[in-house]
Amino acid sequence: MNNAYFHVKLPVNEPIKGYMSGSPEKVALKAELARQLASPVEIPIIIGGKEIRSEHKAKMICPHDHQKVLGEYYIAGEKELRMAIEAAEAAREEWENMPWEHRATIFLKAADLLTGKYRAKLSASCMLGQSKNPFQAEIDIICELADFLRFNTYYVQEIYKQQPLSTDGVWNRVEYRALDGFVAAITPFNFTSIAGNLPTAPAMCGNTVLWKPSSTSVLSSYYVMQILMEAGLPAGVINFLPCRGVDFGEVVMPHPKMAGFHFTGSTAVFNDIWQQVGQNINNYVTYPRLVGETGGKDFIFAHESADVEALTCAIILGAFEYQGQKCSAASRAYIPESLWGEVKERLEKEIAKIKMGDVCDFTNLMNAVIDQKSFNNIKSYLDYARESNDAEIIIGGGCDDSVGYFVEPTVIVAKSPKFKTMVEEIFGPVITIYVYPNDKLDETLQSCDAATSYALTGAVFAQDRAAIIKLAKRLDHAAGNFYINDKPTGAVVGQQPFGGSRGSGTNDKAGSAINLQRWMNQRTIKETLVPRTVVNYPYMGEE
Repeated sequence: MNNAYFHVKLPVNEPIKGYMSGSPEKVALKAELARQLASPVEIPIIIGGKEIRSEHKAKMICPHDHQKVLGEYYIAGEKELRMAIEAAEAAREEWENMPWEHRATIFLKAADLLTGKYRAKLSASCMLGQSKNPFQAEIDIICELADFLRFNTYYVQEIYKQQPLSTDGVWNRVEYRALDGFVAAITPFNFTSIAGNLPTAPAMCGNTVLWKPSSTSVLSSYYVMQILMEAGLPAGVINFLPCRGVDFGEVVMPHPKMAGFHFTGSTAVFNDIWQQVGQNINNYVTYPRLVGETGGKDFIFAHESADVEALTCAIILGAFEYQGQKCSAASRAYIPESLWGEVKERLEKEIAKIKMGDVCDFTNLMNAVIDQKSFNNIKSYLDYARESNDAEIIIGGGCDDSVGYFVEPTVIVAKSPKFKTMVEEIFGPVITIYVYPNDKLDETLQSCDAATSYALTGAVFAQDRAAIIKLAKRLDHAAGNFYINDKPTGAVVGQQPFGGSRGSGTNDKAGSAINLQRWMNQRTIKETLVPRTVVNYPYMGEE
């Protein structure tokens, strides 16, 4: 038996490759894009380490060219979901009891595979399946996912080190067990890093997992699953289950052994899940841990002392990178009247330069939104604004789904901070601006704080230090990730733990030790070295 103390070193963030002209990474990525476009794949369900093929399949297409088919995937139904529960439960004891250093090695190896020989394959799948440009794919599926795997492994180690005090004659210690059952993970389309993190974070802590990837990001999620298996993940620890949300909800969520739920998605879905768990609370073996990061209506608030160049850059990149489909994307802004003229001029000038199109053209900053449903939803908001007397579309507003699901970068100016597009989540390349009178700063701050049910990300711009202090204090609970003189997107694992509260989730920060603690179940042990043998206490003696 090896009784040494093992140490996972503090990671550093994965360096972002530049994909400059003629660089090895650009050449490799271009070749891989062509290969995947020419070679459609068939993706199975994976249960207990085995490939399963059901009776139902669905196609995977490129959002920017919906005539291009990337392949098909099998859809899990009730039968397969129940098989997965059995597989997860069968694998649980051995996985939980595997020595920690061996569990850790699997995820550290997966990170090296991801950033090494599979870098081009993963980036290309993310670009084609989720319509990301090479930079957005690089920072998502490569750098952030590798950071999650490495930093989370380190955080688990650091948590395991935490032990209680012991007194003379007593040795107190704490064991960090897995939860008493399996964890369900439902992951989103917009970040494959999140899709990889939600099942692996609980698994690192000794849990087995049922993973439902988004139907619009099955391709990249599948390749993540393959890497985990190549890294040595035992059969049944993570079960890969593309399926309908309604089936997952009906079969998995009410199961007595569902001990945890890790989620990123809409507020409405998370609310439904929470209600469902409440209705089944008497059936569970243990109280399920519910961890969710949900919607956002993320803001940029400018003070009259703000630097206009920095402000307009933040608005454009915060609102339009990845077509505004980031949970953290800027979708409302508050600009003082004294700056509006210059801000408007710079927005018009810079947005006019933005190119939009196919991901294989690396000169494009923007690509397509994810699918027809999203396209229709965004278009409905633009139609509403176009027909309203209380708002004006001053830039963009065009939509075209003839080839791909393209929506122009759009700026709306609203007459009221309560206008529909100022308060409702759109999840597209649309930002609404409210121009406020300089002498109405306090009232506008109050509106920014209270206008929506969300509290995910937000940014303030000011050069006046007293103003920064005031804005930060007044917006104290308006954002779980708060930025000063920067766009409200781009959180980095280990640097800015990510998550929000209010209607934006439970704020169990992804990319921090706080999240990992949610997947652990402590057992406190007190051992008395020499037990007492006398029943009576000293005070019981005669006077």
